[in-house]
Amino acid sequence: MKRILLITITILLAAGNSRGQCNADHFRTTCIPQLASGFNFLKGYKLDGKGGELATLEYSYVFTKGTDYMINICTASSNGIVIKLFDSKRNQIASSKVGDELASAIAFPCKSTSLYYISYSFDGGSDFCGGSALGFKRSRG
Repeated sequence: MKRILLITITILLAAGNSRGQCNADHFRTTCIPQLASGFNFLKGYKLDGKGGELATLEYSYVFTKGTDYMINICTASSNGIVIKLFDSKRNQIASSKVGDELASAIAFPCKSTSLYYISYSFDGGSDFCGGSALGFKRSRG
């Protein structure tokens, strides 16, 4: 009985350590130079889903009227992270997933200064790890 218990504990410990460490800081740093031309880096986000324990991560930021914003994603695998942008009333206003297609960035022209919510969800990803950069540029016109 002790042997079975010891084997079970060993297997559980090995499974818990096999998911590896998420180097979200690396991905966040990688995303910064990948912002589109003309966008200035504003803020970076580490996206660590703790090996699947966290399905969604959410951050808030005050966007300013007359400014264009870009949010991009960097990951190690083709399994993606979905970006969703919500206004202050929690109405979804943009998403990086349209149908089955998943974009690596979204752009948003801000028409009203307000608090916005940026939600990141892991879309069937196996590593639950990535980074993101938020950039801005003044709108023309």
